[in-house]
Amino acid sequence: MSGIALIDYGAGNLHSVYNALRKAGAGDVVITADADVVARADRIVLPGVGAFRACRDALVAIPGMVEAMGDAVHRRGVPFLGVCVGMQLLADAGEEFGRHEGLGWIPGTVRLMQPGDASIKVPHMGWNDVVLNGAPPLIEAGEAYFLHSYHFEATDPAHVAAVTDHGGPLVAAVARDTIIGCQFHPEKSQTYGLSFLSRFLEWKP
Repeated sequence: MSGIALIDYGAGNLHSVYNALRKAGAGDVVITADADVVARADRIVLPGVGAFRACRDALVAIPGMVEAMGDAVHRRGVPFLGVCVGMQLLADAGEEFGRHEGLGWIPGTVRLMQPGDASIKVPHMGWNDVVLNGAPPLIEAGEAYFLHSYHFEATDPAHVAAVTDHGGPLVAAVARDTIIGCQFHPEKSQTYGLSFLSRFLEWKP
């Protein structure tokens, strides 16, 4: 296969991400739970909403999927995008409902948000600024739509591509090599989100 593999492991935002990719200009998106298809893809997108553990368990339950993703990204250098929990799964571990292993592609831990101001509500929901950190690939400053209660604490600040603020700084995007992940929902972020996805479709890291 050539084209974009959108991994189907029961994530709730699968079809909205598919529609957004098509609107952003993708003509060859395949929704798939087939590890062989993912292994041959030119680009990979991992969506995700819900609890870290449930998403991780569902992904691992697909025979050969984690291995196919890893081979494509680490050996072939395929551009990879993780969205929301799909980004969080890049971490070493998540602490929602106990501590659970992630993919370990970008060192860090996913932890419950604890805003410094007690009046700040969790989950972090709605539009918020995306502020660049360094010179990240693909990410631009702007406003995006967020919906999450847990956040990615990156071990290496160099992997933080952008931040937002909700009672303190939170990671809005991470990046490393050919891997990028966004905590915001590009499929819900209107023009900002579609522009981001369009850049991902053209990305040649």
